[in-house]
Amino acid sequence: MEKSLLKNIAINFAGLILPVFVSLATVPAYIHGMGIERYGVINLVWALIGYFSVLDLGISMATENHIAKARQSNDGTIQRIFWSAFFLNLATGLVGAVLIWFGAYVYVVHIATIEPVFQREVLHALPWIALAVPIANISWVFSGAIGGMEKFALFNTNQTIGTFLFQLLPLAALYLISPSLAVVVPAAVIARFLAALLLGYGTFRAIGITGISKPEWPLIRELFNYGRWLLLFSGASMIATTLDRVVIGSMLGAKYVAYYATPQNLVTRMNLLPSAMLRTLFPRFSASASDHADELSHQALAFLNCAFTPCVVVALFALAPFLNIWLGHEMAVQSAPVGRILVIGVWLAGQSSIIGVLIQAKANPAQVARVGWIGLPIFALVLWLSIRWYGLLGAGVAVVAKAFFDYAAFLYFSKLKPRPILRNMAGHLVFLVIATVCADSMDSLSGMAAIGVALLAGNLAWSFCESSELREVAARVRQRLLPSAG
Repeated sequence: MEKSLLKNIAINFAGLILPVFVSLATVPAYIHGMGIERYGVINLVWALIGYFSVLDLGISMATENHIAKARQSNDGTIQRIFWSAFFLNLATGLVGAVLIWFGAYVYVVHIATIEPVFQREVLHALPWIALAVPIANISWVFSGAIGGMEKFALFNTNQTIGTFLFQLLPLAALYLISPSLAVVVPAAVIARFLAALLLGYGTFRAIGITGISKPEWPLIRELFNYGRWLLLFSGASMIATTLDRVVIGSMLGAKYVAYYATPQNLVTRMNLLPSAMLRTLFPRFSASASDHADELSHQALAFLNCAFTPCVVVALFALAPFLNIWLGHEMAVQSAPVGRILVIGVWLAGQSSIIGVLIQAKANPAQVARVGWIGLPIFALVLWLSIRWYGLLGAGVAVVAKAFFDYAAFLYFSKLKPRPILRNMAGHLVFLVIATVCADSMDSLSGMAAIGVALLAGNLAWSFCESSELREVAARVRQRLLPSAG
């Protein structure tokens, strides 16, 4: 891969990994201060807010795509694209605020299995929940604009500070004022608002904005024509992402949402490398010719498997001991088995997302949207049946099945050469299946460590055989360390 891409991936990875440590430190404090059921309820609230991200209309990614192309062609339309997107998302965000006010009431009172005392707390926080939607809508435009300019250092600095605010400000309110959701939720929304201000300041610096411009309807139509398919895809994606927690809450209760959401939130943090790569690759895919974008995607998938699979192997063995130390024996017993399954889903989703972003950058987002909506009802049915038959483990299996479906469909629509990609993926998957079985059946830490080291060595050997780039890197390193050998 190009050195500039690797540099930007490293910058984005650093910007994503720093907030993880704050999150890991604050989750036990939240659970201790709020209680397990109230913590489950607030997870349901964030899941509900996530549904309304569809009101972005795909404009944030359309903005990134169009600004990347405008920057490449230097046609002077960057600021006009930004302001058209900004006002469009502000308007849809305000509409979403009204909709979620009523939607949250119906969900909390009539759908979710929530204790009456917690229902009242959520209802008191409804105005703040509604306010979170336009704040999020505007923030996405800021993110898209900075991404299109490839100003990743600036973006990650602002994003990291904002994430710290979102984690720490509600926690301070919890302990200094009250653990009530009527206090914690407003504090979280205020943190999101402050983060949006920081991100907006960074956007103005990146683009060089000096004044406000009126939205232009031709540009709005152009953004919407591209973004409407991303809207459909993001809608299906956000529903699928939160559907497991919503169904668990409805079928098993808020306590089981906490047992599921805790490992889910933890293992989802593992997608830092895929996320860093997506953030880096999308504007580059958008500005590149089709053949060059295809070549970059092959390199990116091989690089991701080589670098990410060893991390996943370690996570599979370390998950249960870590949960036991972090949150206690009961949480580890309840959460570790489903967490291991979700780890596989995160690994596979990272690869499918890179292929999906390639399709979107080629201006073919309709294909990605079709995959999302065709798979959604199938996923919902499989999820409901799996939870009914197997509880939390069933939910994890359903998530992995959906990840396989997305991967296969995206690979087909991308028109990439499938054989080398599938061979590389399948080889790495074998190591993960073995690691999962061993981690699930072994209690000895020393035994797990020995098996883990053996699997890591075998996986590195497989990557070395599969990747010519890795062999070239190893040769350069050897020449630097042992110049006489060259």
